Amino acid sequence: MKVVMIGAGYVGLVSGACFAEFGASVTCVDVVEEKIDALQRGVMPIYEPGLDQLVEKNVAAGRLSFSTALAEEVPLADIIFIAVGTPTRRGDGHADLSYVYEAAKEIGRHLQGYTVIVNKSTVPVGTARQVERLIDEVNPEANFSVASNPEFLREGAAVEEGHGGPVRAALRGAPLFVAVLVFHELVVGCRVDPELGKESTRGHF
Repeated sequence: MKVVMIGAGYVGLVSGACFAEFGASVTCVDVVEEKIDALQRGVMPIYEPGLDQLVEKNVAAGRLSFSTALAEEVPLADIIFIAVGTPTRRGDGHADLSYVYEAAKEIGRHLQGYTVIVNKSTVPVGTARQVERLIDEVNPEANFSVASNPEFLREGAAVEEGHGGPVRAALRGAPLFVAVLVFHELVVGCRVDPELGKESTRGHF
């Protein structure tokens, strides 16, 4: 299975390395060339216990790689995770979803064959629906499903927790085997369930 992780920050890098450890072929893509250059040299942009060893092991095994070439990686993917930043906007305090939406449009431009797109960034309820709409607008012929799998990583324990434990996901029409191969444990519900779950942990109700 080919996994493309858009965003090689804390969430994307840790999740990508853990998926590679599960046996998937993973490419972490980022627009920051300096970050990708450093990762290709084995230099981590963040500190997380065990991450450097996990990355080194899976790069050596050929299961984990890093790239800035999103247009080249998207057509090869079976599943694409959007793990870009959602910083707080000045003024109203809401999450800035511009990076998520731009990633969705770039994905849409380059999709080939059936692909599952997963929101892993911290986003408000309804974002998966917007991602779906943007991809449809850019590429009406695209064959894809959108899922929501927000991160619940704890700093200092992210690598350990990323190796197992329940993962909540909701898919729009995606074959279950696609999700089961990536997630050790699947909780299926309507697509807003994971978004609501993440919001509740942030105290936004």
